[in-house]
Amino acid sequence: MNLFLDALAWMVAPEQWTGNYALPKLLGEHLTLTAVSVLIAALIAVPLGWLIGHTGKGREIAVAVSGAARAIPAFGLMILLVLLLGVLRVPEAAITTFVLLAIPSLLAGAYTGLEAIDRRVLDAAKAMGMTGWQVFWKVEVPLGLPLLVGGIRSALLQVIATVTIAAYIGLGGLGYPILQGIPLQRFDQVLAGAILVAVLALIVDLLLAAAQHAAVPAGLRTGRPSRRRPRESASATAPTASNPAPAPA
Repeated sequence: MNLFLDALAWMVAPEQWTGNYALPKLLGEHLTLTAVSVLIAALIAVPLGWLIGHTGKGREIAVAVSGAARAIPAFGLMILLVLLLGVLRVPEAAITTFVLLAIPSLLAGAYTGLEAIDRRVLDAAKAMGMTGWQVFWKVEVPLGLPLLVGGIRSALLQVIATVTIAAYIGLGGLGYPILQGIPLQRFDQVLAGAILVAVLALIVDLLLAAAQHAAVPAGLRTGRPSRRRPRESASATAPTASNPAPAPA
């Protein structure tokens, strides 16, 4: 408990809010690396996933590639890329690592969103005279959007957690207090950095959960039953002149 209070005291200390390693600056670096990496991954994975889900071809290859990408250790890959690209291309090495980390979740969210659509819905859209592009953009994409947002949500959380290793190669982020505190045995600082990363991930998760719920088309949402129905059913069974109450036995 004392360590937790010490971590909170470290976070609110004035010296942590000024200078080159101020917490707002570290937070900005963390968010920038995360946003750039997930955006690049989305530009690669989402069109490819839509193509797989729309045509039904290449799913096995996508699953195999995604599984292989998930198995690659992020820290080892980042260090390998730094050695291959050189110290002058450290940001490119880190972003490449995080992009490869985010692609599997985005790819899975994109193609499973289209695969989950009932084929009868697509047949009905075609029967109404829609072209292939109209069916894709007006039916498949909106109906597959919730699972795609779920993939984005998973990718963001994975990248937010992994970006902490970027501090190891001098790119800052919220991993800096953790990596700096370990050799100094400042465990309050290490815990504070971990708490900040966890809180950031929790906030992003809640925002994306709300976005995923909002992405569900209105016609597919299961809401509460209308309160008027019980009254309507009661009025339908109430005795009236045209519907007299049954005579007592």
